[in-house]
Amino acid sequence: MSFKDKVALITGASRGIGRAIAMELAMLGTSIAFISKNPAKVEETERTLKGLGIRAKGYALDISEISQLKKTIDEVLKEFGQIDFLVNNAGKTEDRLLLRMSEADWDSVLNTNLKASFFLIKWVGKHFLSRGFGRILNISSISALIGIPGQANYSASKAGLIGLTRTVAKELGPKGITCNALCPGFIETDMTHNIPLERKEKILKEIPLGRFGKAEEVAKLAVFLLGPGGDYITGQIFVIDGGLLA
Repeated sequence: MSFKDKVALITGASRGIGRAIAMELAMLGTSIAFISKNPAKVEETERTLKGLGIRAKGYALDISEISQLKKTIDEVLKEFGQIDFLVNNAGKTEDRLLLRMSEADWDSVLNTNLKASFFLIKWVGKHFLSRGFGRILNISSISALIGIPGQANYSASKAGLIGLTRTVAKELGPKGITCNALCPGFIETDMTHNIPLERKEKILKEIPLGRFGKAEEVAKLAVFLLGPGGDYITGQIFVIDGGLLA
């Protein structure tokens, strides 16, 4: 399988893990369509990707706006003619202790992290079915596997992605479509940048490899699963955390 004749649709690709996956695929010649919330970052990311000599187009959209999501998918298909890889990476946090968490805090995180991913899989999945091929990769988190105080909404959304991943693998596998999930640990991104130094030092002591991961390291595993190496892998959850949960 050549990456050069493939098209990837990636959410949250203007920064962090999503951007690293987009860059890794672009360097292999994959065309990139991506959705991100910030118009300025969308423009900059699109320019950077095109600088690698590939087709790229960004769409400025808050993916929790489900009514606009289907229109964007239709625009991507009109522009590129196909989608081969779907990477559900976009995510957000609204951390608060359980008793202080509002309905808005809960809905905001679940809508972005889980609901949008469900509908993207549903709508892009129909296109995959028509072609008899597709690769779906959901970016979950170790927060789905362990309890983290203040993250009831985030942990629930990411755990939901794991259940969704396994169900999709069972339903779409017979049609040649794979679906897997990654559970990154503490990765050097905007999300972990603001962790207080004292807590960061405590976390580092619990990671056998003694450091936070890099977005590029997550991206390399993602690309492996999207490529020929992932042909016989589906419904699986891959933890990439430097040994934190070992």
